[in-house]
Amino acid sequence: MAMVSVEKKECILVVDDVPQTLEVLQRNLTSQDYRVFTASSVAEAIAILDATSVDLVITDLKMPDVDGIHLIRHIRENLRETEVMMITGYPTVEGAVTAVKAGAEEFLSKPFTDEELLAAVRRTLDKLQRRKTIEAPGPLTGIASYGLIGNSEPMQQVFRAIAKAASTSATGLISGESGTGKELVARAIHYHSPRAASPFVPVNCGAIPEELLESELFGHVKGAFTGALETRAGFFQTADGGTIFLDEISETSLSMQVKLLRVLQDRDVVMVGSTRPRKVDVRILASTNKDLTGLVKKALFREDLFFRINVITIDLPPLRERGEDILLLIHHFTARFAEELGKSVPQFSDQALQVLRNYHWPGNVRELENVIQRLIVMTDGGLIEVPDLPSLMRFSALQGVGFHRTLAEVEEEYIRNVLASVNGNKTRASKVLGIDRKTLREKLKLRELDAEE
Repeated sequence: MAMVSVEKKECILVVDDVPQTLEVLQRNLTSQDYRVFTASSVAEAIAILDATSVDLVITDLKMPDVDGIHLIRHIRENLRETEVMMITGYPTVEGAVTAVKAGAEEFLSKPFTDEELLAAVRRTLDKLQRRKTIEAPGPLTGIASYGLIGNSEPMQQVFRAIAKAASTSATGLISGESGTGKELVARAIHYHSPRAASPFVPVNCGAIPEELLESELFGHVKGAFTGALETRAGFFQTADGGTIFLDEISETSLSMQVKLLRVLQDRDVVMVGSTRPRKVDVRILASTNKDLTGLVKKALFREDLFFRINVITIDLPPLRERGEDILLLIHHFTARFAEELGKSVPQFSDQALQVLRNYHWPGNVRELENVIQRLIVMTDGGLIEVPDLPSLMRFSALQGVGFHRTLAEVEEEYIRNVLASVNGNKTRASKVLGIDRKTLREKLKLRELDAEE
């Protein structure tokens, strides 16, 4: 047994009965500042694992006495926080399927390049880190600002923008796709501003009929229209001294935009049925999920109003551009809904996490929240796997594979991944694939994937 002492991040154990292979792998890995242990047998490797915390094991398949498959199974049964890669000089489809089913995250065939090795190592360690993030006990710490969760650089930019916006009373425009959290940002600005003790009044401009919007915003006097039995203040008067949030301001008509422009310019409102302006001290924040610049060019949104509300701009990134934030959000929503339902917090299989990570999330954080709530409600076991996910998401693992492969190659890889995700259970695999068990058996036989019947 040998160890190279280099202070760095992750710790890797390399297992191979060929000394030259150990030396080459050790040299390549230590050049990247990994801490590296080596072992020439499974027994020696297990002894190291019993004594030391190891992040990744890279093991050969064919070794004397006990092979690498037994080591992988030992790790999977005993070491939740250790990942495994398999290397072999005897590559077969059957061997690859067996290794993946046993729990190997990567399968490399000798000879491989240094770049292939290091890329596979990085992918495997990144997957381990994602799982640790999801399974971290207790509440999230150090990554929640202004009630928003995120550690990615796009969200750090949002947090900095919120801090600047909160220090002033200037009008602001918050843009972003549906479900990205525009109202949360508006609330964060208000409650960290000098106006925090006064009301925050959100108004969904797209949900109020056009004929009622003016009355809702500015109020009306008694007798202004049929049914106006008493004088009633509008949202602007209610928000006096505080902040009004005009959600989806792009949904307002051009005539309503003229009235909003007057409020921004003169800081007073005229109630429906009255001619007397009333002063209001209100900060205005607006949001949109549309391209207001494009609407201005099409004469669908007033240019003068756009300039008035576009003093401070905060652009919210879609979830698909926030990197590992999705894992933090999964952790947060899982813990929250499990507590609300009085259930223990479930774990996610690596395959399920990969699908969730690769999905494009058109509904952004709101969609993720709904998916996690559904999973907590509908899943009875302690492990959430790929078949538990909504059917649309099960195919997201095929994204990003490029367009250079044949249909048969894509199908073979997908069948192999589905089999691995359900631990080789053909009945469950056929259900995920949407075919009967006989058809699956024929496909396995055709591609020599039937490694274990």
